[in-house]
Formats: sequence, C-alpha cells, structure tokens
Amino acid sequence: MRTTILATLLLTAALPAAAEDFGVMVDQMLAEKSAALFGIAKPLAESAAESAEFGYRKPESTAADSVALAEGLTASFLTRDAADSTDMMAFFPADNPTHIIACVEGDAEEVAAGKMQPGVQRIALADGKVETIVRGTSSCDGIRTTAWGTILFTEEDDRGGAYELYDPLTTTNVTILDRDTGESSDPAKVVRRMALPTMAWEGIEVMANGVVYAGDELRPGDGDLIGNDGGAIFKFVPETPAAGGMITDPAASPFAAGKLYAMQVSCYGDKVQFGQGCETGVAGWIEVKANKARAEANFKGATGYYRPEDLHADSSYTGEGLRFCWTNTGNEGAQNFAETMCAVDLAPMEVKMGEKDGKEFFNTSVVRFIEGDKDMNAMDNLAFQPGTGVLYVIEDHDNGDIWACLPDGADRNLKTDGCIKVLSVKDTGAEPTGFVFAPDGKTAYVSIQHSDDSAMPKVDDYGTDDVLVISGFGDVAK
Repeated sequence: MRTTILATLLLTAALPAAAEDFGVMVDQMLAEKSAALFGIAKPLAESAAESAEFGYRKPESTAADSVALAEGLTASFLTRDAADSTDMMAFFPADNPTHIIACVEGDAEEVAAGKMQPGVQRIALADGKVETIVRGTSSCDGIRTTAWGTILFTEEDDRGGAYELYDPLTTTNVTILDRDTGESSDPAKVVRRMALPTMAWEGIEVMANGVVYAGDELRPGDGDLIGNDGGAIFKFVPETPAAGGMITDPAASPFAAGKLYAMQVSCYGDKVQFGQGCETGVAGWIEVKANKARAEANFKGATGYYRPEDLHADSSYTGEGLRFCWTNTGNEGAQNFAETMCAVDLAPMEVKMGEKDGKEFFNTSVVRFIEGDKDMNAMDNLAFQPGTGVLYVIEDHDNGDIWACLPDGADRNLKTDGCIKVLSVKDTGAEPTGFVFAPDGKTAYVSIQHSDDSAMPKVDDYGTDDVLVISGFGDVAK
C-alpha cells in the first residue's frame, strides 16, 4: 500500500539532528519516492520564473515553451485554435472518447455581424480540429458529460444558467438568444434547465441517476448580499431519476424537474447547530428555490465558502454513497491560501437525517483535505487521476502551478498524505485550467488561459488559447 511505503521510509530513515526540520525531511522523502507514490519520476523543484507579460505566446512557440514539467513528463499541442479563455473540459463520448467538449469563459458579445462569440466547442482528439457548438454564453465554465449521452454546461456568472446539450458531435453554431429564458436558436439541441440553480457555476458532479452536486463561486461579503456567508454547495435531486440508457427527448431528462437543496454543515453532532466556524462536520440539506438559490441559501443558513470552484467525485472511493471534493480559492493577497474540501454523502437521493439502530444521524460529512500555503495556493481546478486516487490541484493565478496530492492513508489525520509540484506555466500572463485526465490516467489535457493573443491569428473571429497534451504519467504503487 502507498501508506506502507511512506511509513517504512519514516521508520527506516536516520533520525534527524535536533536542528533538522522533520517536515522538510518528509517533503524530501516524497520527492525521492515520487515515482512509486505518484508515477512521477521527479517533482518540479521550482515554479517557472516570471516572463514578459505581453507577447510571450507566438506562432513559432513550442509546447515546451509553455510549461515547466516534472521529470518524465512531456508536453505537446492538441490545438492552438481553441477559443480564448477555454476553461473546463469534458470527454465525449464518456467511453472511448473521440472529442473534448470545452467551455469558453468569455463574455457574451458579438464578434462579427450577427455572430456571437464561441461559448462551447468540440476539439477532436485525433487531430485537434476545433468547431463551435454553442454561442452567446456568459463565462461558460462548468461542463460535464452525462451518463445518458448529453452535455451539461453552465455559466460562471451571477445570473448563470445550466444548459443541456444534445448531439454534441453533430450540433453546430446554436446561439443562445435570451439567457434569462434559455431561448436558443435550436431548442431541440440546447435547453436551459430551470430546475437547476441560477448562480455562478463552476464545479459540477453529475451522477448516473441525475443527482447533481455543484458550488456557487461567490466570496463572503460579495455580490448583492451584504454580509453573505460566501458560496454554498448545492444538490439537485431529480423528480424522475435516469434509469439507464441514452436520452434523446429533452422532456425525458432527469434535469427537467426536481428539487434543489443547499448544504448546511452542523458542528454540534446530534442536532443542527450551524454558522461561522462550522465549515467542517456533519451536514444536512435545506430546500431552496432554483431561481433564488443564492439568496435563499444565505437566508436559510446554508454553509458558505470562499469561492467554491471545481468539484469532482472521487472515482477511487468504494464506500457507501458518494465522495466528492471541491476547491475554495480564497485570496492569497489576504493570506487566505485556499483549501480543498471533501464530503461523503451516504444517501445522494435523500436530504434528511437518516436513522440507524434507532438513532438519527446526518447522511453527509465534510472534512478539510488540503490546506494552502505561500507556495501552493489559489486552488481552482481539480482532477482525480483514474485508478490511483491521486488528486491533482490546479492554481488560479499567473505562472500557476499544478500539484499532485496523495489520498489520505491509515494515519491519524483526515488529510492528504502529501503533495508534489508537477507543472508550472512559463507565461506570467497565463494560468493553467481545465486540467483533465484521459480515462486511462496516463495522459492529461490542460488549457493555458489568458495568454496575450496579439501575435496569434484569430480563429472564428475570436482570439485563441493553446490546449496541451501532457504525457508520461507512470504507474503508482498500491
């Protein structure tokens, strides 16, 4: 087991002198054994140095010019023609994918006469060909493939909606005409799901039955709600769960109707006691209206976090229910260095306290899994590496880094057993985002967002981003 390797290292290592720092020694051992623990030959020792903020990205640039990598990893371009601000990405089809379906986090604007900016695109894995599927979104960010063969894409905007996309490999150039009503130029292909919350979307997990977990990307005290507690975590429970198989009729989607709940963490134990200081502990779910999700969550006492961003289920979890993790980006300038939280929901289709051995108990619990620091901070995207349980964490700032973090082992605490740095963006004006692993866990894809595009030709009357393929991830000891 991975924990056995680390424990053996600690037991067999020479005892440090009194002046030595034990924590530094543990970091050194993580680096020395990174091949076994992470499948990475050697971690990246330092973040990339600052570069010129403008003009760094050029037509003659190589993928190696874009990122500094841990030893054994290599980078290549999937495409240089993805729309500017390409962000979260999902594979399609889910099994044996042929394309990436990507959100474009740009403003809703007209880029040519009668032509809105790209909002959702497909990128062919075989040759990197880019095609625009949907136009007219505002800050498209969260995106996932459903078990019934559609795409759920969302907007990171205070009025952000959730939309379901049908036939993503053949649908092209559908324009959202009215974001408030969800009217589109092809209502059979793009449907706004009004039963899902209106909020600043980003992280999403969609279960096979249609249950959705998501966070509202809101900082405490921000927005129209003076003194608000921050962004809540929501759960949508469908009125009619998906039963398996493909769904082609929008009326038959589990997103068509259901109830929405906001998570309320209690730090008393056997009764509800919520409020400041209760960000971890047992949790219940309080019902809110989808079109007033943010305001009702705050008013009814949902737990708020500092800008919840990406959210994913832990594919290595084998216990009851679902384990999911999300990032709270915080603000490094205020020395709030961000965190990654993880929750276990024992009963995804339920919201009330359960009963066991004649006693009531909470179905959900929340722990703080990763705490940021001066080097590892502004956590944004997440990605679980398939087959390993290693969690990759992506920073949201210039020269942003990507870290690989071990699962929690059999030790006393409930946190990651350690993290190493694996990638750093060389362009000071850019950041990594949308990081996602291929199903085999050996290859990953990442968008390099916010580079200066002035030296690059426009595509589809719009600026562009590079999407990189990162290869060389090895096997992890188990």
